[in-house]
Amino acid sequence: MSQQIYLTPEGEAKLRAELAELTGSRREELAQRLRSAIQMGDLSENADYHKAKEDQAFLEGRIQEIEATLRLAIVVEKQKSDVVMVGSRVTVQEEGFEPEIYSMVGAKEADPRNGKISNESPIGSALMSRKAGEVVEAQTPGGSIKLKIVKIE
Repeated sequence: MSQQIYLTPEGEAKLRAELAELTGSRREELAQRLRSAIQMGDLSENADYHKAKEDQAFLEGRIQEIEATLRLAIVVEKQKSDVVMVGSRVTVQEEGFEPEIYSMVGAKEADPRNGKISNESPIGSALMSRKAGEVVEAQTPGGSIKLKIVKIE
């Protein structure tokens, strides 16, 4: 059974912009590279042609992936809630450390370095459906950590 795909409105807009670029200018650029390579003659030893075909296959695969994601995704609007959910901004604090703020997003948007954690990640799944004031335990690759939920926005 496949996992549900969640996107924030920002994540959906970013994917739509990438799709527009890939199906527009990038696809046209690749078609031009292929035409140029074909005009050079013997395709069996034409490295430019083979690289352009490889790039085209990658591009078309990415387009299909984005289209499928957009078709299947549930766009989660930010809403006021007293429990952590996709779309929430959560302030957590590990004992002895400064508070950290995370935006809860679906796996397709996760970017931990920029504070966007997936609802499927160890910390994200531990926080889901929990309330401010609760202490959660997450099993991370670095070991078990306890986080207190300070605030949910």
